[in-house]
Amino acid sequence: MARKLSPELLALIAQRFKALSEPARLEILSALRRRELTVSELVEETGMGQANVSKHLQMLHAMGFVDRRKGGVFVHYALADQSVFDLCDAMCDRVESQVKQRRKIVAQ
Repeated sequence: MARKLSPELLALIAQRFKALSEPARLEILSALRRRELTVSELVEETGMGQANVSKHLQMLHAMGFVDRRKGGVFVHYALADQSVFDLCDAMCDRVESQVKQRRKIVAQ
């Protein structure tokens, strides 16, 4: 039996989905999936501007998706938890399945 979710919990969940709805933030998370990176390294990896990367990292940190630690003059960012990719992988599998289905229909 599925549990009933309170309006407060649903609002918190919606905030996190909203944070993940931005392709740039998904790209940053994908880069961090491989290893810890500084803002400069993320700029190089993603091709985004420094201000843009910093803005997205701030949101990802506020939502609990990334951790940060100060190391000298650099701030290093890492995934707070790999489980965000369980959600991403499930969605990718679903999208791929739908695309295959549509191709079959079009090919008929």
